[in-house]
Amino acid sequence: MMLDGVAIDDTFAEAFGMTGTRLVITADSAAWARHAAESMTGFATSIIACGVEAGIEGELAPGDTPDGRPGIAVLLFGMSADALGKAVRDRIGQCVLTCPGTACFAGLDGEKRVPLGRALRYFGDGRQAAKRIGGKRYWRIPVMEGEFLCEDQAPVQDSVGGGNLLLLGRSRPAVLAATERAVAAMRRVPGAIMPFPGGIARSGSKLGSRYKFLIASTNDAFCPTLKGVVDSALDADIAAVLEIVIDGLSEQAVGDAMAAGMRAACAGAAGELARISAGNYGGKLGAFKFSLRDLLR
Repeated sequence: MMLDGVAIDDTFAEAFGMTGTRLVITADSAAWARHAAESMTGFATSIIACGVEAGIEGELAPGDTPDGRPGIAVLLFGMSADALGKAVRDRIGQCVLTCPGTACFAGLDGEKRVPLGRALRYFGDGRQAAKRIGGKRYWRIPVMEGEFLCEDQAPVQDSVGGGNLLLLGRSRPAVLAATERAVAAMRRVPGAIMPFPGGIARSGSKLGSRYKFLIASTNDAFCPTLKGVVDSALDADIAAVLEIVIDGLSEQAVGDAMAAGMRAACAGAAGELARISAGNYGGKLGAFKFSLRDLLR
């Protein structure tokens, strides 16, 4: 299959089940809401070392937030509700409670929940106060500039992590430009994030390593400098490969983001972007398999 002169490999991205949540961070201005969101989604690229994968889903207008102020929606994903709950507690406590003027609210509905304000209220040293509004419970925690308002709990849901695209090209600048176009399009898909810096990873990994203390190591089959040394997946003219990893609140969100990314990457890229592929483990790791060609059909 060719898309705008770019070959689409007959392969699939293998993704796996995760637990995800959406949080809404508001502040006096959009800039301060973004400061908090960027801080709390930092060092959250991969569960391999970060314990959680997180990213900004998008900006929210004052009319779309619980307290009528500018906001940012963030998504966080963990391998279990317990792991996600700990990450939510730590990241909100260190990066949102500390940020001037912020408040934090749950962005999903559902019965399965992790602690949010109820895990942070102890910072109030006994002066915290609970309040129920519209059937929801909130905590008011005294801080030096006033109060930090935080919803009591955050619903979580079954989600999908590890969707991916591999973009292969004849020059590093061309591959980067195509990947940036892809990420820009994918960020318009609700319910999906690309957790790596700028949405892009240059260090794709494979399971296992010759070093026993590592659970993952460089994806040598896609490393241009190792052509001729390993069993390479690259043609002679491929000079660079970049990866986009996608997490989503649903299988649909991940698939929609992958399709949007492929179309945007290929637009005007013929001659420089040679192929789009994906990483998988032969179907042995994850329950979700995203066929690249089926997504484009």
